[in-house]
Amino acid sequence: MKRVRWAWLLAVAVASALFSSPVGIPAAAAAACPDVEVVFARGTFEPPGVGGTGEAFVSALRARTKGKSVEVYPVDYPASLAFATAADGVIDASNRVKDIAARCPDTKIVMGGFSQGAAVVAYTTADAVPPGFELPEGITGPMPPEVADHVAAVALFGKPSSGFLQRIDNTAPPINIGHLYAGKTVDMCVPEDPICSPDGSDNAAHGSYGDNGMTSQAADFAARQISSTAELASASR
Repeated sequence: MKRVRWAWLLAVAVASALFSSPVGIPAAAAAACPDVEVVFARGTFEPPGVGGTGEAFVSALRARTKGKSVEVYPVDYPASLAFATAADGVIDASNRVKDIAARCPDTKIVMGGFSQGAAVVAYTTADAVPPGFELPEGITGPMPPEVADHVAAVALFGKPSSGFLQRIDNTAPPINIGHLYAGKTVDMCVPEDPICSPDGSDNAAHGSYGDNGMTSQAADFAARQISSTAELASASR
């Protein structure tokens, strides 16, 4: 059987490195349960935190959820050229989401990621292992189905396209959003971005998500999802 390989992250890493931002947001405090927690994975070579795109998204989301406490958990993984360690991000994101779902059942979770981080988060939502692939060490399988009830939205920016993955490594597993998360996912891609768009040819486009309005669009979507899930939860009580 083929083993899941992470070499396809090379081009994502190179592109992300060109547009990294030396910013970060502290992790959420464990003492209290916020109304909303954003679990975000930065792009390669961005310093620990959520990265420039993540920071823009969180700021936009906070502006749209005034009156609610919004905490942030930066996914803990190297985000480096040591590609196998990308699996560390899947493990960490999964563990954090499961922990919040169990410890803070009323907290609305928003998952998100940029570039390599978008791939990490998308893999975290997967509900099945593709045939012919083995899970990396430390990953035991998909998150329990009931965890999805606690995730209000998923926001992805510059997620590698299937064509891009095939060009880089045709043994890489497909990046598929799990069916329990598909309806609550917004997948943002600049048409000129060669990482996520088959027709893209402008490398600079991959670094534009933080200031081209797409983080605001994604925040609009996430805020609506948070409100609708809160209303459903209230109605069921």
